[in-house]
Amino acid sequence: MTQKKQNGSIIAIITMMFLFAMISFVTNLAAPIGVIWKNQEGIEGSNLLGMMGNMMNFLAYLFMGIPAGKLLIKIGYKKTALLAIAVGLLGVFIQYLSGVIGVGAQLFGLPSNFYIYLFGAFIAGFSVCMLNTVVNPMLNLLGGGGNKGNQLIQIGGTCNSLTGTLTPMFVGALIGEVTKETAISDVNLVLFIAMGVFVVAFTILSMIPIQDPDADKKKDHIVYEKSPWAFRHFVLGAIAIFIYVGVEVGIPGTLNFFLEDSAAGNVGATVAGFVAGTYWFLMLVGRFLGSMIGDKVSSKAMLTFTSGLGIILILGAILSPVSVKSSMPVFTGSGFAMTQVPLSALLLVLCGLCTSIMWGGIFNLATEGLGKYTAAGSGIFMMMVVGGGILPLVQNWVADFSTYMISYLVPMAGMAYMLYYALIGSKNVNKDIPVD
Repeated sequence: MTQKKQNGSIIAIITMMFLFAMISFVTNLAAPIGVIWKNQEGIEGSNLLGMMGNMMNFLAYLFMGIPAGKLLIKIGYKKTALLAIAVGLLGVFIQYLSGVIGVGAQLFGLPSNFYIYLFGAFIAGFSVCMLNTVVNPMLNLLGGGGNKGNQLIQIGGTCNSLTGTLTPMFVGALIGEVTKETAISDVNLVLFIAMGVFVVAFTILSMIPIQDPDADKKKDHIVYEKSPWAFRHFVLGAIAIFIYVGVEVGIPGTLNFFLEDSAAGNVGATVAGFVAGTYWFLMLVGRFLGSMIGDKVSSKAMLTFTSGLGIILILGAILSPVSVKSSMPVFTGSGFAMTQVPLSALLLVLCGLCTSIMWGGIFNLATEGLGKYTAAGSGIFMMMVVGGGILPLVQNWVADFSTYMISYLVPMAGMAYMLYYALIGSKNVNKDIPVD
């Protein structure tokens, strides 16, 4: 490899890492901001409605997943990323407008600005969908696939988890004690930062020369005899991604609501946000460790171990009485202190170590051996990320009609499926299909 090409690859990898961080920053605004909406007039106490922003964010994947994959093929990685950043800026701006337009008005029994916020979350979802479509296959291709490709995805996931850790903590600190008077405008600072990040990212990326990993291939002469759906391990992997994202988002999102509830001791939005943020911090730790061993330990082994451990942790949380407490180092508003939280909350936070490597592992297993179908497969994968909106919504619907802990049967079942995929479903049984 020439020095110029090597430097170009390094620049491309660093840029993809930065975009990976942006994905989490925008996505993780939904759950803590949902705490505000949950306490507004007309919504009071509904976990289902409180999670609707998250739902709209992920619903965009259903509509944009496949088109994003086609964009990737037609205009390339860089232009797709630039378009995604511009759309993201628009989405966050609309969410900001929800704090200054229609305040106090009612529409179908709900605050009218709530609908503006949901629309903004939906537009932002288009952005993160396109960004996800870019960064995952590009890192996998830049790493040459296999364990090395998985390692780069895990490193990108570490950057993703860093912003995922800070976002709920920052929002929780800005909100403080949530009341009916708490408004979306109270977190304007976070939205301004998000818009600023998009502007800076667009400027930098537009000036960096990035060559598509497969730019030298003559795409016009490639014949697609089949589609990614022809590969059984890809189909089962797409289902695994749908379930995984729902599990990853549902665990901390519902935990945030649970800790706000009086049954959990009503610890307040600040502490709840930092406890949920600790989950994302442990995802950062897990992804960092995964990146270090990713070229030595197979994706199958990593996914098997973490899904099995996740089942044990969630089952322990469900069976632990809410009255049983444990200490956690938590930011309380003025500094860090050992804070008493339900043991079940601690066990759920530890699940962050398990979910940390699952995305990269599933993506790597499901796209292994797809060859020329990888870009199209990535678009389908992005469509299946809608699970991050649907499963948490189902989980919180269960919580509304039972208890928060009973609702965790939903992510536990998801962990069981991912264990099945790691052990059995990930095997490529369609090696006779041409992929060159």
